[in-house]
Amino acid sequence: MGGEIEREAELNRLGVEESSCLTSSNGVEIILKVIGPFPSSRLIVPSSIKVRDLRNLIAQSQNSPVENLKLIWRGNVLQDEKNGDDVLILLNSGDSLIVAAKPKPPPKHIKEDLEDDEDDELRFRLPQTTSRWKRKLFSLLRNKLKFPDVLLMALFSISLKMWGVILLWFILAPVANRWEVGPLYILGTGFAIIFYNLGKRQPGDVSAYSIFNDNFRELPGTLNADRLDRDIRAGQF
Repeated sequence: MGGEIEREAELNRLGVEESSCLTSSNGVEIILKVIGPFPSSRLIVPSSIKVRDLRNLIAQSQNSPVENLKLIWRGNVLQDEKNGDDVLILLNSGDSLIVAAKPKPPPKHIKEDLEDDEDDELRFRLPQTTSRWKRKLFSLLRNKLKFPDVLLMALFSISLKMWGVILLWFILAPVANRWEVGPLYILGTGFAIIFYNLGKRQPGDVSAYSIFNDNFRELPGTLNADRLDRDIRAGQF
């Protein structure tokens, strides 16, 4: 009688162990939310699983390279390893997992074409009205002598007249230094550059300085003593 009771208890214990093993081997259903115009999907995985194995399972189900997947679970980005050890997570049925897939890079030839197009857009170009001899000189300097675009821009953006002025300035600079008027020469050059770049006003244009306008006309919004007085009297200060 005692032997039968012990045998029954042993069978019950084995049954509990088998059922617990069966439960642990059963997977849990998780929800995969893929970033992008893709519907959510469901995947059955073991409840206790390494992040590395989970990433491989999701990569197989999504037909994506495993190295392009980033997994986010409960607000944290899952890493395969931590301090050199594999990371193990415990999932429950109904858990949501955000899957971010890195887009595939364009083919090599398309990427090279795009880079070439960007380089072409950034390169210095001559205007369409440039004379023929300038175009030939430009082609020689760029294609044969490999001049950088910055130097080409400096060379071809300045007119021949301006190059003559620059050459004359360097010729006269030692003469000014010999006569000990070098500082005055440099100051005079600075004022000359300022006046040269002032430009000319077209008929009807108004200067920002009222002294240069007819009847000392001011631009709208100019701050002066009269306006300050009006604002103070109107209580705006």
